[in-house]
Amino acid sequence: MQFNRCGKSGLMLPAISLGLWHNFGHIDKQETCRSILHAAFDAGITHFDLANNYGPPPGSAEENFGRILRRDFISYRDEMVISTKAGYYIWAGPYGDFGSRKYLLASLDQSLKRMGLDYVDIFYHHRPDPDTPLEETMMALDQAVRVGKALYAGISNYAVSQTRDAARILKELGTPCLIHQPKYSMLVRQPEEGLLDTLEDEGIGCIAFSPLAQGLLTDKYLQGIPEDSRAAKSHGFLQKQSITPALMEKIGSLKNLAGERKQSLAQMALAWLLKDPRVTSVLIGASSVKQLTDNLGALQNIEFDMEELNKIDQILNRS
Repeated sequence: MQFNRCGKSGLMLPAISLGLWHNFGHIDKQETCRSILHAAFDAGITHFDLANNYGPPPGSAEENFGRILRRDFISYRDEMVISTKAGYYIWAGPYGDFGSRKYLLASLDQSLKRMGLDYVDIFYHHRPDPDTPLEETMMALDQAVRVGKALYAGISNYAVSQTRDAARILKELGTPCLIHQPKYSMLVRQPEEGLLDTLEDEGIGCIAFSPLAQGLLTDKYLQGIPEDSRAAKSHGFLQKQSITPALMEKIGSLKNLAGERKQSLAQMALAWLLKDPRVTSVLIGASSVKQLTDNLGALQNIEFDMEELNKIDQILNRS
């Protein structure tokens, strides 16, 4: 496993981290979840990323991870980086969503209880709150660190200006922002429009979520929509109508280029992100040990020449 320094902190993160956004809820096979966690840790993945609403149902990913942690990994706790988040809807009423101090700290307490932990390594605000003052939200992250319920503070889904403001406030409070978690892939390039430069300037690490565009940057949908895929499920963000013939033509061309590099499409998509030194880690999901193992193969070649990069941009209609 390759480890990268997270921004200007002392923390090293694996180049590939495991996210439990999908495939670890109560609706999933628990022995499969356990096998994936074992395979990930054995391969050098030390960072496991959760949130209060991961499941389904919400909270179940933390519960299942906590149970497996206590059963199999508790003696390795100090070798693991465990993160969770709060910021999306988790319970009814005025205190179960967005970014108030009340919600964030109560949610963190609930997350720790579900996982059976005294602290998480990273606690994120999951998305900006348009109504709560940013100072209040950042003070909640600072408090979580100061009382020992989190070691580091992070943010996710923040725009460039919001990131700068959050970083400034946290720095003034004495708890620097460790990491930002944006959506970033070959198909989602917004972080290149100022965010990556801002993170570098502020000394903040970057961990990309949905680096495979929820499975689009794999072979999965080239022959149609499998019954067990995310696009076939009633819940989730990837919808059938997003999988257009034009998009599949691009995916097919990217797969051909990956083949020339002796990689799978998924491996090339992950390597493409990791080629940028500003990207600390990529956050993958996995529904099987086989899928996890294939993704880990990306680390065997993360170098691209200019001809390959130009071909990728041409495929994606970018100059």
